This record gives sequence, structure tokens and C-alpha cells, in this order.
Amino acid sequence: MSYSDAQFQVDAKKPVPAVQTVRFHNHEPDYSRPLLQIPQEARDKMLHRLQFLYGEKTAREYMPELERIMRVYYAHKPPEMIEDEKNFDPKERFSEKDVILITYGDLLRGQERSPLATLARFCDTYLEGTINTLHLLPFFPYSSDRGFAIIDFETVDPHLGTWADIEKLKTKYRLMFDGVINHVSSKSRWFQEFLNGNPYYKDFFIWYSSPDALTPEQKKMIFRPRTSDILTPFQTINGIRYVWTTFSQDQIDLNYKNPNVLMRVIEILLMYVRHGADIIRLDAVTYLWAELGTRCIHLDQTHQIVKLFRDVLDVVAPHVALITETNVPHEENISYFGNGYDEAQMVYNFALPPLVLYTMYKEDATVLSDWASNLEPPSDETCFFNFLDSHDGIGLMGVRNILPKDEIDFIIEKANDHGGLISYKAGEDGGQEPYEINVTWFSALNKENSEEDIAFQVHRFVASRVIALVLKGVPGIYLHSLIGTKNDIESVLATHSNRDINRTVIDDRLISEALKDPLSKISRINRELGRLIKLRTKLRAFHPRGAQKVLKVHPSVFSLLRTSPEGDQHILSLINISSEVVHLEVALLSLGIMENRWFDLVSEMEWWAENGLLTLTLQPYDIAWLTPVI
Repeated sequence: MSYSDAQFQVDAKKPVPAVQTVRFHNHEPDYSRPLLQIPQEARDKMLHRLQFLYGEKTAREYMPELERIMRVYYAHKPPEMIEDEKNFDPKERFSEKDVILITYGDLLRGQERSPLATLARFCDTYLEGTINTLHLLPFFPYSSDRGFAIIDFETVDPHLGTWADIEKLKTKYRLMFDGVINHVSSKSRWFQEFLNGNPYYKDFFIWYSSPDALTPEQKKMIFRPRTSDILTPFQTINGIRYVWTTFSQDQIDLNYKNPNVLMRVIEILLMYVRHGADIIRLDAVTYLWAELGTRCIHLDQTHQIVKLFRDVLDVVAPHVALITETNVPHEENISYFGNGYDEAQMVYNFALPPLVLYTMYKEDATVLSDWASNLEPPSDETCFFNFLDSHDGIGLMGVRNILPKDEIDFIIEKANDHGGLISYKAGEDGGQEPYEINVTWFSALNKENSEEDIAFQVHRFVASRVIALVLKGVPGIYLHSLIGTKNDIESVLATHSNRDINRTVIDDRLISEALKDPLSKISRINRELGRLIKLRTKLRAFHPRGAQKVLKVHPSVFSLLRTSPEGDQHILSLINISSEVVHLEVALLSLGIMENRWFDLVSEMEWWAENGLLTLTLQPYDIAWLTPVI
């Protein structure tokens, strides 16, 4: 049987997706058409959330403002967009076709008029058929933290391009924007107005007149992702004010106890939707609401705010999804799914990167398999974002209650040996504890001075990446992992920021040249990983709603049986995560599929079962996607 024949059999029963037309919002609101009528049930729900946050009197005062903001947004929608949304199925919001590329707007340097134009050409040239969604990391004017200290929420950084560049990307890709709504830059207009004593902005931020306003006990309770002081002094027109700064002295936390802050943030998020956002990433969302005497994370008020965002979008832009970024222990992280229908539709799977790294270092999939066996989103409208690396480091908080401390220390030691750096947070005992590993994914798996053949290194690298492709959810990949970038220690030395180890700006011409050499690392990754991503997008069994069964066929093999939502397609994924040859026997009874003939979509080889056992051999870091031939 040829590969094309097998592929036809696999795809024959697959539903044909409707052709999606890209719709753009009108640049100006059209008030000649009927205004948005908010369903009473939705209005009551939003009012209830405002009452929870601010009390009944204030909630009723601000509800008309919230309705106004929603109506203004709605007036920008063309009739065709409104009509399209009537047929929107939230269960098909994400599918097997979704693979998200994470990138800054200027990670690529080319000859185009703007970095965003260079990114567009790169994606169109090299990523067709593999990537359908771009996560554009903050592309606004900023003062620090590589875009996460935003000066102006409404403007594209002129060094990157314009809104026209963003909208051009929208013609071919779904877009994810960052809602950096926990804090603003100290150079932002909002904070400058605060410093200048503008009464409207007086309570946009959390401030005190004395550095001793917080007792040592209160400070100790606050969960800190950094080791810096929580309060930063600023000279204002009214004297020195000590301002709440979770992340750095340049990143000023917003005060959501002021309902005006919430209203302005909702306006900004809906403005992002007007400019093409299909997914909004809520950055550092766990810190939104601060309350002295608590840990100041995961507070009920924070969850109510996220749910209010969801309520608003469900009414005016139901196609837009929320994804929460919360680098915290797994059980706390998944709380942002809510009940599966009322909060974020997608959650970063923060436990996955360190678990995969641990699996590859140990060459043993047992812990990963045990964890994945219990990995299930709360509803068919939610899913995990399965990423391994990003612009930040490899967070360690996600496995805090999954791996014991000595095993987390093992990961750190191995990553250090591979040139990785460690960033710390303030610990509950007042000391410091590891927060994330700063390293590129390729370097995390392959030592700089390794004598291993480059083909073998790439094979190991790709095997690790495929774990995120096969696991139930939507996979994401950082741009640097498409080309296997190594640690950039020079940038770290220049900026004194550990995170710059994997934020190197790449010359687009060097990538093009490397791709011409079939033996180069980039060329090998492009062939091996690119082919698997493209194949994945054609297999309905990898739909986020597709069933997942973890099989323990061998300690060195991570094995999943994925089944399409319709139950008519099965893929047995086998990944050898070790440097050794593995001989397998898979009992058909454990699969619930008694077909004797199986076809590997990766190698294009056939395997036959005898006496109820499927016997096969996997070379080091081999990958097999087997489908029964009926």
C-alpha cells in the first residue's frame, strides 16, 4: 500500500470543513444600523460579576458604561460578520489544523520595509501547510521587558510596522494578541497622568504614602514571581508614592479595584478584536487583583474579571477565545478553565515543558505517561495549549506538585550542564527558589560541545517536539525551535537578562542559505518536523476533542491512542524518547482495535499483528503514527 493510498483511507471519512472567509471590521462605527441588544440573561450575568467586584451601587452605575463599550464595538462589525457568527460552533473553535507559531514581530531581520513584512514573507515562504495561527508577542511601543512594559496599548511600535501590516497577516493566518493587562510601563500616559496628579488616574494604580504600609507578615504572604521589592518609590506632584510593582520597577500594576480601569481594559481588548485578534492571551492574569492579607494570586475577583471578559466576548465576538498565562502549579493553572464554559477556552499547559525535558533527560516516559493519563479539559469547548518553549524560560512552577524537589533539581542540573541559566522568585520562606530555566529548546537537549552526529541531535530534538503535537490540545512552537537556535550567551552578557538567551534576532538570509544545504541543521529540522506538522493537520484523530488513551507499552516509549471525535479514525502514536533501540509488543486488546494490519504514516511502512500482538522495532528517537488498515 502506498502512502497516498493510506492517506486517502485516513481522510475519506473526515468531515469537509466549511470554507472560512476572512472578515474585517469597519474602521468607523455604523450607528445607522440597529444597536446591539444584549440578551437579558447575559446582561444579568455581567451585572452580577460587577456586583461581586464593586458592590451593587457601583455595579449599577458602571453597567451602562459597559453596555456602551460593547455597542461601540458591535457597530464596527459588518453585517456579513454578524451573519457568519450565527453559524459559529464553539466545539469547532479549534481543530487538528491549528498549530500556533509564537514569535516577536522582529525576531527576523530582512530586506523588507518592516520586520512585520519580513515575518509575513517568511511565513508565506516556509510555513505553508504547517502553521495557521501566529501568536504575535507584544508589538506595541514599550520601555522594557522585551515588549511587556507597554507605553501605548493602541499603537503598533513603528520599529515593527503598522496596523496595516498586522491586518495583512490576518488575511492568511489566525492571530493571537497579548493582553498585557496586569501592568503598564512607567512611561505610559496613564502612569504619567498619575504622577502629574490628574484626579481621574489617582486610583489607576495601587499606591501607599509610606514604604511601611505593608507589614512584614503581609509582604511574606504575597506570591512573588521576582525577588525585587513589591513597592517602588516614585516622586509625584503630591510627594513620594510607593507603587505596587509585581514584576519590575518599570512595570506598574493596574488597580482593578477602580472600575474605570476595568472599563478601559475591556475597551482595549475589544479594540484588539477589531484589529484582527482571534485569540487574546491574558498575560500574568493571576496577579490582577491584590488584597492584603492574601497571596494576591488566583483571588475570586481575578476569576470574576476573566469571566466578565468571557461574557463580553460571548455576546459581541463569540469567535474570539481567551487563553490564560499562569506559570503556577498545575492544579492552580487549570482553575482558569472555570466550569469549562464560563472562563478561558484555553490554558497554557505549563507542566508540559519541564515534564518533557525530564522525560528526555531520564530517557523514561513513565512520569509523563502517568501525568498525561489524567489530563482532560473540563468540557468539549476547552483545550490545553501544548507548548514546550516560548519567549520566556521553561517554567518550573507547573511541576511543583508533580515532581519531588530532588527531581526538579535534577532537571536544573542537567539544563545547567547544557548551558542553561536559572531565574529565581521570592520563596515563601523569604529566600529564593528556582522559577524558570532560561535556555533554547535545542540547547536544552543537545550540548554545545557534543560529538554526536547532527542528524542524531535533530532526531532527538524532533522526537521531543512531537510529544506536544500528539498530546490532546492545540500545539504551539516558538520560532527559534523551527530552526534549532542555540543559546545566545552574548546577548545575556550584553543585557544582563537571562531571558535573552532565546530571543536572538535572526538574519533571514542565513536561514534561506541554510535551507539550501540538505545536511544543515535547519534543513533537517525543516524536513523532519515540518513534514510531521503538515501531516498532523490532515489527521482528524488529533482534533482537540479527539479521545486520548495513554498506553504504557515500554518505559522508553511515550504512547498515545488518539481517536477522532466521530470515532472513525485512530492513530497509535509511538515516540521512542531514548537513545536505545526498543522492541515493542502492543496488545491489540489494550487498543480496543483488533485489526491485524497497520500502516505507519511516518515511515510509510506496514506492520502486521499476530496472535493479538503488534510487534515492531523503534530506532533511537523514532516516531511512528500507526493507523489500522480496514
